[in-house]
Amino acid sequence: MSTALLVLAAALWGAAAGALLPRAAYRFSVPEESEEPENSEGAEEPEEPEEGWRERCPGGHPFVGFGGGWIGRARCGQCGTGSPSSSGTPVGLRTRCSPGTLYGPGAPTLATVTALVCAALAAATGTRPELGVWLLLAPVGVLLAVVDLRVRRLPDPLTLPLAAAAPALLGLVALVPEHSGDWSTALWATPALGAFYYLLWLINPRGMGFGDVKLALGAGAVLGWYGWPTVMLGTFAGFLSGALYGWGLVLTGRTGRKSAIPFGPFLLGGTFAGLLIGAYAA
Repeated sequence: MSTALLVLAAALWGAAAGALLPRAAYRFSVPEESEEPENSEGAEEPEEPEEGWRERCPGGHPFVGFGGGWIGRARCGQCGTGSPSSSGTPVGLRTRCSPGTLYGPGAPTLATVTALVCAALAAATGTRPELGVWLLLAPVGVLLAVVDLRVRRLPDPLTLPLAAAAPALLGLVALVPEHSGDWSTALWATPALGAFYYLLWLINPRGMGFGDVKLALGAGAVLGWYGWPTVMLGTFAGFLSGALYGWGLVLTGRTGRKSAIPFGPFLLGGTFAGLLIGAYAA
């Protein structure tokens, strides 16, 4: 397969996967207990379950549909119909949104971003077998970045499976000829980068969330596949981009010097940059 066709196929995969993320992004975007609940109308929502994700739409209806109500566009066909929900949600709550109203991030935006990420990974990696792992993990990274930007939270049901899946999938790739990475380095980099972020969290828990520590485990495996220089490069890129963004907000007066920002998107962005460079250099 030529590089152009490979990039096109990866972009199509990314667009298809990204288009299925809006409902999951909305369901995982549950604010911390200390923050105000978030919804399309800015009104109070039903109490959320202990699992850490939304069980109902803004109109109080339970999620149903493809993938157990996790996959697809974030809309509810019952909203505005007046049909009672199973929990007896008050009528005023059930009628906040009309039928077909979108209440999560837009599918075109997520599809475009995921397609661009996958296309760039394909261009950098080429036909090497590890590309399959990058294309599988890319939609998860986009989903995590969206959730963290919306509510400053990195859900365990996403970060922990990612931390386990990344080294496991790379272990399978290591058995395939023509791969260009080192699985042993990926294994060592997984706890190493996690320990580094854990130390930062111990030093300044207000500036580093524990979700970032868990996310660093998966990032360490991905970066470690291409060696320790790639781990350092990706980590540095994440902190540099986060610092530039934070200082940009300060200089424009949009936030104070001690205000916290969601670091997950920058950790993921740094990992993405390091992965591209590592793949090109491999």
